[in-house]
Amino acid sequence: MIGCGNMGGAMLGRWLDAGLDPARVVVVSPSGRAIPGGVTVVTAIPEERFDTIVLALKPQKLGELAATLLRAHAPRLLLSILAGVEEATIAATCRAHAVVRAMPNLPVAIGRGVTGLFSSTADAAVRQVAEALCAPLGHHEWIAEERLFDAVTALSGSGPAFLFRFVDALARAGAALGLPEDQARRLALATVEGSAAMAGTADAPPALLADRVASPGGSTREGLNVLDEDHALVRLLTATLAASERRNRELAAAAR
Repeated sequence: MIGCGNMGGAMLGRWLDAGLDPARVVVVSPSGRAIPGGVTVVTAIPEERFDTIVLALKPQKLGELAATLLRAHAPRLLLSILAGVEEATIAATCRAHAVVRAMPNLPVAIGRGVTGLFSSTADAAVRQVAEALCAPLGHHEWIAEERLFDAVTALSGSGPAFLFRFVDALARAGAALGLPEDQARRLALATVEGSAAMAGTADAPPALLADRVASPGGSTREGLNVLDEDHALVRLLTATLAASERRNRELAAAAR
């Protein structure tokens, strides 16, 4: 693994918890910071050959590593979690057999994450390797077209941050009605957790579930009327995801 920021660390921690032998892992960390679990940490890319390399550094750092990667390494799989950096740009840095772009989100740390995958070069065997790496992290799906990867990044990659903000707003709204702040926070968290679990196993889409909760003329319907008026909530989230998607495209352009 080259780089080990928050996301890379979350993935590595989950892999180790799932039984990955730390002796099989080398992390290249320029800062040399300690990595838990007995994993070997080096400050520069070693000459040793690796079957799989995971790129988990900041996108702007890729250029600094390109010459070393081109000279020294030809892994079977180069798995990149660099936001906004396209497959062709990544492939130009390394003589990898195949490049797979992956966009995990933070809940991979507890095995409940979402990882979007894309590759135009990976054969069935390499795809199986990528899927095996993603399986302990939670849900994963292949994306048909790379142009959609920025949208996936905005939706599921950045989505936890947007959801965390919603939970905080729900709790603040409860506190504004007079509930103690700590109690409002607990109730908001438990409500979201239970509702998400129910939606994941329900026989109906979330929109229909919302209508099932809301009785005609009842208090829930009054609240939904506020969210639904002029599609206010949909418009807000569309603008939110569009801003994130736009930034991903800017990062891709900069990486080229």
